[in-house]
Amino acid sequence: MRQQYFVLVLAHSLHGRLRRVQIPHQALYIALSALAVCSLVFLGICSSYMRMSWKVANYNSMRQEVETLRSRYRTLQKEANQKTEQLASLQVLANEVSVAYGIKQKLEGPADISSDSNLLPTFRESLNEYDFLKSATYSMVHRNIVKQWQLNVRPSLWPVYGRLMSSYGSRSDPFSGEGAFHTGVDVSAPTGTPVRAAADGVVTHAEWSGRYGMLVVIEHGNGMQTFYAHLSRFNVVPGQEARQGQVVAYSGATGRVTAPHLHYEVRVGGTPINPYPYLTKTSLVAVHKDFPF
Repeated sequence: MRQQYFVLVLAHSLHGRLRRVQIPHQALYIALSALAVCSLVFLGICSSYMRMSWKVANYNSMRQEVETLRSRYRTLQKEANQKTEQLASLQVLANEVSVAYGIKQKLEGPADISSDSNLLPTFRESLNEYDFLKSATYSMVHRNIVKQWQLNVRPSLWPVYGRLMSSYGSRSDPFSGEGAFHTGVDVSAPTGTPVRAAADGVVTHAEWSGRYGMLVVIEHGNGMQTFYAHLSRFNVVPGQEARQGQVVAYSGATGRVTAPHLHYEVRVGGTPINPYPYLTKTSLVAVHKDFPF
């Protein structure tokens, strides 16, 4: 049985010769199938290219939006830090004025004695009255002693001898490389270097504290605290009184660090502030001759 085929007739325009070309059905079907497959592949390639182009354009748009948001975040962070420093300065000034002029005690009218519970002062009222009487007694009887005590509770001692690695304020995070705000100063010190209290106070924390590692916190009164972080071991316990210059711990590399050093903070009302005004400038120059002031 002969195979079915198509006949394609070709005619020359000048000589009038005719030529017949036989095209089998199977060959025609194969050619049409190949053409359909090529068309589908071409359409797939075009679709993939258009989808990739759309994703690239969308990615570039999102990247530009992220950069814009990051820039706005940095600006807002800078403004927030400035506001925080201003608020801390105002709190310190208010405390100093309150102590200087003896206006801590509030003027209140006679208490309502309709119930027995009002006859007894609360714990906070008793504590405020005790603070007021103590400051008034010291001011009138032991003025020179009070001046010395007020001098010692103000952080003014460099806690460890070493090279200043990182200052207070904006910096690049040593782990992520992103912009970050450094809440204190870092001083390089080999592991085991004695860390001294910057002022008189009471130890409130001597324990592990997350990224700070082994941390000592000393309360100096009027909402002022000093933080000593990344320690190797403690020399005090919570509740213990610490005197200015007393060894409270030893430096180390605990917590989130890249090398042994001491992280030192000064906080007022729980807010980290610039520790430089609370350090003895002559001591800093003597210890850190390469740091400009």
